[in-house]
Amino acid sequence: MIIRSLLDTDLYKFTMMQVVLHHFPQAQVEYRFKCRNKVDLTPYVDDIRDELAQLCELRFTEEELEYLRGMRFIKSDFVDFLALFHLNQKYVTVEPSAAGNGEIDITIRGPWLHTILFEVPLLAIVNEVYFRRTQPEPDLAEGRRRLEAKLTLLQAAPYADCVIADYGTRRRFSGDWQEEVLLTARDMLGAQLAGTSNVHFARLHNMTPLGTMAHEYLQACQALGPRLRDSQVFALENWAREYRGDLGIALSDTYGFDAFLRDFDLYFCKLFDGVRHDSGDPLEWGERMLAHYADNRVDPRGKTLIFSDSLNIPKVIELYDRFRGRCRLAFGVGTNLTNDLGYTPLQIVIKMVRCNGQPVAKLSDTPEKTMCDDPGYLAYLRQVFAVQRTA
Repeated sequence: MIIRSLLDTDLYKFTMMQVVLHHFPQAQVEYRFKCRNKVDLTPYVDDIRDELAQLCELRFTEEELEYLRGMRFIKSDFVDFLALFHLNQKYVTVEPSAAGNGEIDITIRGPWLHTILFEVPLLAIVNEVYFRRTQPEPDLAEGRRRLEAKLTLLQAAPYADCVIADYGTRRRFSGDWQEEVLLTARDMLGAQLAGTSNVHFARLHNMTPLGTMAHEYLQACQALGPRLRDSQVFALENWAREYRGDLGIALSDTYGFDAFLRDFDLYFCKLFDGVRHDSGDPLEWGERMLAHYADNRVDPRGKTLIFSDSLNIPKVIELYDRFRGRCRLAFGVGTNLTNDLGYTPLQIVIKMVRCNGQPVAKLSDTPEKTMCDDPGYLAYLRQVFAVQRTA
């Protein structure tokens, strides 16, 4: 069994789920799977379905519920709801693609409140099934050698204040390997390991769980807000209303960075603790974000920039050297920590494509990350937010 706890997911799934419960309990959504690698996943469909069925048998334990209840930003009624919650397999289909091209179609469709927790464990299942079948005797010694070499770079004196976190659940080689990576990183880095996005491992090993919001939250607000042009502002204001100062990191690239800066005015600059980067050139993004704070008369040294886009340790060090002393810094490292044993990782995602029957989209600053199944809507979204087509 690959997923053995419903906490084996990213924290931001729970923080968004609480917002859904309190503000959008009637919302209906649809998610689609995409693999950017050219690999044949069809031989693994039955294994994925079997693991999905076992995932849907899981329930939160009393110990897990008490752990969530101990987080100051998690409200008691949400934990009470989770005590009754389980994932329902009827909302998910897993099929070989009708195109016969080796791709698989995974579709999640149903109430947002009851489907939001599928994404991360499903992606972890696809990864682990694939690597179990293609690498039945993995070279763990090579993985350990690579991991220790990376972490040693951060132990050098100039980087003693450089802090990283594990963001690698969805594309990990396996759950056991992610746990080993976390324990090794804690042993080698100490306080330089800020924590992990994985709530299960955070609970088991007394680490800090990390996360705020993901793209799907801002995407859904395209359909749930009062009008499309105000949907990003609507999403940020609702988030602040729910968490009252907690979880104050805004995601900057759902509508493209230019559109984000137009909406992220003095009010939001002061209201949010910082911003997360997840696409586009991180150096350019950081410089523009710091300039934006300065233009709004906000001292960037009191704000946090979080970098989380396809990071490796040399890139972390480059960004740390550029921005240290100018702001607070944090780095979320994903696949390069939890799936680097010498094999090519799967580049897989599950993204929301509809909410309440309406198309929604992510206008990424990295064009290949843009995902929408309705070209007409995508063009309209670009027009409304004055986003230039880059690819």
